[in-house]
Amino acid sequence: MGLPVVTALLPDSPAARAGVAIGDVLTSINGEQPRDVIQYQLLVDEPEVALEIDRGGLDRSVEIDKGVGEPLGIEVQSSLFDQVRTCDNHCSFCFIYQLPPGMRKSLYLKDDDFRLSFLYGNFTTLTRFTEADLERVVSEGLSPLYVSIHATDPDLRSALLRNRRGGTSLRWLRALLDHGVEVHGQVVVCPGVNDGPALETTLAGVLDEYPELHSLAIVPLGVSDHSDEADMRPHTMAEAKAVIATVTSWQERFLRILGHRLVFAADEYYLLASEPFPEPEGYEGFPMHEDGIGMARTFELEFSGLTDTATGPQAGFFASVDGAPAEGYRAPRLAPALTSDAGNDAGGGVSVSLMPSRSAPIGIVTGEYGARILEPLIATLDRDDVRLVIVDNQFFGGNIAVTGLMVGEDISRVLAGEPEGHRYLLPDVCLSSGVFLDGSHVEDLPRPIEIIPTDGIALRAALDPRKAQA
Repeated sequence: MGLPVVTALLPDSPAARAGVAIGDVLTSINGEQPRDVIQYQLLVDEPEVALEIDRGGLDRSVEIDKGVGEPLGIEVQSSLFDQVRTCDNHCSFCFIYQLPPGMRKSLYLKDDDFRLSFLYGNFTTLTRFTEADLERVVSEGLSPLYVSIHATDPDLRSALLRNRRGGTSLRWLRALLDHGVEVHGQVVVCPGVNDGPALETTLAGVLDEYPELHSLAIVPLGVSDHSDEADMRPHTMAEAKAVIATVTSWQERFLRILGHRLVFAADEYYLLASEPFPEPEGYEGFPMHEDGIGMARTFELEFSGLTDTATGPQAGFFASVDGAPAEGYRAPRLAPALTSDAGNDAGGGVSVSLMPSRSAPIGIVTGEYGARILEPLIATLDRDDVRLVIVDNQFFGGNIAVTGLMVGEDISRVLAGEPEGHRYLLPDVCLSSGVFLDGSHVEDLPRPIEIIPTDGIALRAALDPRKAQA
C-alpha cells in the first residue's frame, strides 16, 4: 500500500502555515493511514488534524488547527494510495484492446474501480463490487456513480463482458439505487449483438428493474484497425437510424411513466444516420454531456451566442474532492507553458514572433465528425477567410472520427500540406497536459498553432475579426 505524497501546497493554507512541505510523505492522518483521496478528505475535514510525516527519512509530527471544512491546502500525488482495482472482464468491444502498441503504459490500464467512478466519472461494471464497497458508498455518500450496463438480460450481459459474474453483478445496481445513490448508466451498442430486440429488452429491463436510474447513454461501438474481434464492426446507416428510433420511442415511454426521458442516444448516431440532433430541451440539462450526449447542440448554443457559459461536466457530474489530483476528465488539457486561450496572440508554446498575424486566414483543425458539426455553423459567418482543416484518423483507423481522438502524428501529416502564414486553431480536447495520445507534443507540429478550449464560445471569440485587428 502506498502513502499520500504532497505535490502542491496552497499558499497561506493551514498546511503551509504549519510547515508542511512539498515532498512530505503523510504516513498517517489522525492516526489512520488513508487508502485513497476520498478517505483522506474525510480525515482532513476535521478541525484538528494530526499528521505524521516522513521527510527524507526523518519522522515528524504536525498538529494543525483549522476551521471545520476549511481546506487543508494540500494536493497529493494520486487518487488511490492502494492499488487500482483493475477490470477482470474481457469485453470484445473494449477500446483498450484496440489501442495500437507503443503508447504510454497508463493508457493500457483497465480499471473497474468504483472510487474512480465517483471521482472522475469512469464507468464501472460492478463485477468486482462487494458488500463492503456498498457499505462504503452509502456511509460516505459517494454519489453519483457511473455504471456500464450494456444489457439487462443476464446471459447476454455475461456474454458481452465475457465474465460469468456479468449476469449477477447488476444486483449491486439495484442495491445502489435502493440506497438513494445517483447512478448514470451506459450501453455500448454492438451491431448484431445487443442492438435491435436486445436493446428493446435492455430498455424494458431498465424500466422494470432500475427506474430510478438518473440517465442512460446509448453509445455506438468504436472499432479501430487494431481490433482482432471478427464480430465487432461499425454500425450501418440503417442500424444507426434503428437505434435512434428505438431511443426516441422509449424516451416517450419513460417520459409518460417516469416523468423524464431517461435514455439518450450519442451524437454520433445522428451523424451516422444523417438525422438532425434533438432540440436542446430534449436533453434535459445534458446530464451525460461528457459521454458524447448533446455536445453538438451545446456547441451550437455557445457558438450562436444563445448562452454565455460553456457547457462542460454538469454540477455534480464529477464529484470534487479537495486534494485530489486532476486526473481523468478533470485533468488539465494543456501544460502550463502551453496554456492558451482565444484572446492570446500565441499558443502551443510557440514564440509570439513566430505566430501568424491575427488577420491571417484561419484553418480550424478538427476531426471528421467535428467538421460535420462545424460546417453549418461556420457557414453562418459568411466569411471566406475561415475554413476547416479536417484530420482523418489514420493512427487508430476504423470508424474512429471524433475530434478528441486526434493525435499529433495525423495532425502533423495534414498540417504539412497546409499553407504557411495562416492561423491554425486546435481544440484542446485532444490534449492531456499538452501531450497527444500518441505521445507527441504541440511543439512537434509543423505549423504554429493556437490552442483554444473546446467550446463554441471560445471558437467564436477566436474568429472574431474585431480581436484580429486589435
